[in-house]
Amino acid sequence: MSLLEEKIKKDLNKALKEKDETARATLSLLLASLLSKEKEKRYKISKEHEELSEKELAEKSKLTDEEIIEVISSEVKKRREAILEFEKGKREDLVKKEKAEISVLERYLPEQLSEEEIKKLAMEVIDKIGATEIKDMGKVMGQIMPKVKGRADGSLVSKIVRELLLQKSK
Repeated sequence: MSLLEEKIKKDLNKALKEKDETARATLSLLLASLLSKEKEKRYKISKEHEELSEKELAEKSKLTDEEIIEVISSEVKKRREAILEFEKGKREDLVKKEKAEISVLERYLPEQLSEEEIKKLAMEVIDKIGATEIKDMGKVMGQIMPKVKGRADGSLVSKIVRELLLQKSK
């Protein structure tokens, strides 16, 4: 078990003891998502390497911290999307709940990059590949996303890259 997964389980036990309902519910759902991802990985490995023993398969299908961070980022993204919908429906109670869940999940993510840091990285990539117009956006995103993985929201990165490319094409 990875250190990050251990910390999540320890924090879930702490939330249970302290009767922190938001953390308990959020971490329980997160662990369920992690288990699902692990089963998916195990299935894929079992199809590719049928010769593996049950023990070897279990070992190889354990999630890495990077994979866990991907799952957490995905969970945060789902909640951000839900917030947008709940705001449209004027459901402040649900917006508040989703924001509380995001704050629980963000404890396990690497420190997020600021807009300035993203802009700086985007400029470096744009200059490196010589991007000059909006049609180069895919190339730029392909280069920048691995560098910001888990540390920045993809839609924010996309927005910044789009703005920078639009400025360049003027």
